[in-house]
Amino acid sequence: MVQELLDLRASILAGRYEEALTLIDELEAMGKQAIIRNIESSLIRLIIHLLKNQIEQRLTNSWANSISDSIVQIKKLNLKDNKTSYYINSDEWQSYLEAAIKLAIRPASLEIFNGQLKAKQISDRLNLSQLITTAKTMLDLTYTYAAEDLPDQIDVILAELPGGEDWLT
Repeated sequence: MVQELLDLRASILAGRYEEALTLIDELEAMGKQAIIRNIESSLIRLIIHLLKNQIEQRLTNSWANSISDSIVQIKKLNLKDNKTSYYINSDEWQSYLEAAIKLAIRPASLEIFNGQLKAKQISDRLNLSQLITTAKTMLDLTYTYAAEDLPDQIDVILAELPGGEDWLT
């Protein structure tokens, strides 16, 4: 990125404005790509904990906090600086969720039942449509609520998960 900024400066100083605009587009794409990677990382963390909940049929305080924090981080990362648009729109999550689930299964296998299940066993046991629906429901909250209001809204969903019956009491 440093080289691109140096090239941009040189293009502007030399009056090569078309080249400068091309470099600006490249820098913008690089920035968006970095933000998307961070969103994907938080999404994988979310899915790992939703997988643990679904397979073990329980909800720990640690998992709930990680789920909540993942959603809050996604909200913050996904909202563009203009505060009116998003890097990933609400109808674009399906492919991101499918990729995150594939990437989350192996690390989740280290934690589910203390590592007793292999990734394939977890894949066979998971209810994919339910997992996607739960994650998408939580992600949809990020388009409606401010980051500071998300934890209370997420708690309502957590209460509906296995082991979450007493979450709001």
